[in-house]
Amino acid sequence: MRFMDEIRFDEKGLIPAIIQDHENDEVLMLGYMNENTLKRTLESGRVHFWSRSREKMWVKGETSGHTQEVKDVLVDCDMDTILVKVEQRVAACHTGYRSCFYRRVRDGDLVTIADKVFDEKEVY
Repeated sequence: MRFMDEIRFDEKGLIPAIIQDHENDEVLMLGYMNENTLKRTLESGRVHFWSRSREKMWVKGETSGHTQEVKDVLVDCDMDTILVKVEQRVAACHTGYRSCFYRRVRDGDLVTIADKVFDEKEVY
């Protein structure tokens, strides 16, 4: 993977990865990858992340079954952000919403703009 030498990981060895639905371009979530999780994502076709809080690798859907199948991977002009286009199964957000971006700022308040697609208490 020759391009990996050009990727600009931060001082902690991480790069932000925006996850987007490949069919409708909905932004589903943001996660972080290190070199190993990016390689595993490309090799397996399933999205792998680095958990900053738990300091370990994880695969989207390993607990919930709500997997992300990689359809395309793009890198931004500065080589410091990844965009992964996926086929999302069920939902991306652990709170029960399809997207992690289910709240809109309106007049200084947060307004929920989506419906839950699963009950997180039953899954986690």
